[in-house]
Amino acid sequence: MKFPKKLNIFILLLIAIPRFATCVMLDSTAKKTVFIIVDGISADQLKAAYTPILDSIARVGSYTDAFVGGKKGTYSQTPTISAVGYNSLLTGTWVNKHNVWGNGIKNPNYHYQTIFKFFKDHNPSGTTAVFSSWLDNRTKLVGDKLPQTGGLNIDFIFDGLEHDNINFPHDKERNFMKLIDYSVADKAAQVITEEGPDLSWIYLEFPDDMGHAFGDSPRFDAAIQFEDQLIGKIWKAVLQREKQFNEDWLLVITTDHGRKASDGRGHGGQTERERSTWVVLNEPNTNNYFQTQTPGIVDIMPTIADFMGINIPLAAKRELDGISLLKKVDVIDLTGVLQGNSLQLSWKNISTTSTKAKVLISDKNDFEEGGSDTYTEVAEVMLSDESIKIPMKQPIGKFYKVILEAPNNTINTWILN
Repeated sequence: MKFPKKLNIFILLLIAIPRFATCVMLDSTAKKTVFIIVDGISADQLKAAYTPILDSIARVGSYTDAFVGGKKGTYSQTPTISAVGYNSLLTGTWVNKHNVWGNGIKNPNYHYQTIFKFFKDHNPSGTTAVFSSWLDNRTKLVGDKLPQTGGLNIDFIFDGLEHDNINFPHDKERNFMKLIDYSVADKAAQVITEEGPDLSWIYLEFPDDMGHAFGDSPRFDAAIQFEDQLIGKIWKAVLQREKQFNEDWLLVITTDHGRKASDGRGHGGQTERERSTWVVLNEPNTNNYFQTQTPGIVDIMPTIADFMGINIPLAAKRELDGISLLKKVDVIDLTGVLQGNSLQLSWKNISTTSTKAKVLISDKNDFEEGGSDTYTEVAEVMLSDESIKIPMKQPIGKFYKVILEAPNNTINTWILN
């Protein structure tokens, strides 16, 4: 039987629409991220320890040496202390911006938002999780349910075990922390397997405790090996989620600081070993910056944002000290100094093409108080020149924020006169 022409078209549409919808659904893979901070392991200590799980993740993904501590000897120099490092990761900024100077976490500047706040603003229905031996990570750094973070809500919580003296009796050698880390990793693996939160932070403390107690020693090496096995639990959960569901997971594993050069016990200073860290990703497709430079802990937040497609507003993006480890990067390491009546800028070009960038400048920093800064474009540069001298209007101010906007990334610096 022949159908009328219009009816034929209608029938074809009925057949085609479900197939098109199916294709769209198959292509819309859910992006999820879990990042793990294993406390206090310098790069040389990691490489010396037995870590078969981390090695296997790096083989299918990527590994790089990294650093903490900001730009040494400048306004952004950052103490190599635990909470300070965590917040540099969470906000993608150094201490001069996020304002967490020690483990007391006295007065974080929540105007420099964490990856959790950016994610929830981008996707209010998305789910988040924090698994941690340290309660302050969620309540103070992430700012769970604080008015300063707009009542940010973490959906899955497992923390504060350090205050439980019944299930985890405290001993002088702090072996109770080993039990806590085991519980934290076990719970994280369970929730990831069963619930699959979109964005999760797992914090494991035991190696730092062993470092303070025993320094460079077999006890410290054993602590690293122990954490490697816990990471294996989480890695297995991620692989199971990817196998069972239409999900694409980014796993980021790092540390917050290195250790004292002499004996491995302390940290907090600016020696190369205290600043020395590392990053392991399950993602093999990293960018030219990851592959040829030494990334910082601040680069992890924009990497997560890029992977998950999180929209960071322009004003906040201009404040980031970190650079994505996944998307193409044109330029890094912007520095500046006032010389007489001119501003001398320099940078490092890592673009493989002839690329131009805009130089923008502001003499205000209202952003740190929740305001907005007005930028003026003062020059257009060829990145291959790697420097420019810009005449300044009189009188010369005491403070400037400089932005270099290239096609693929934006970097910034402060000028203190």
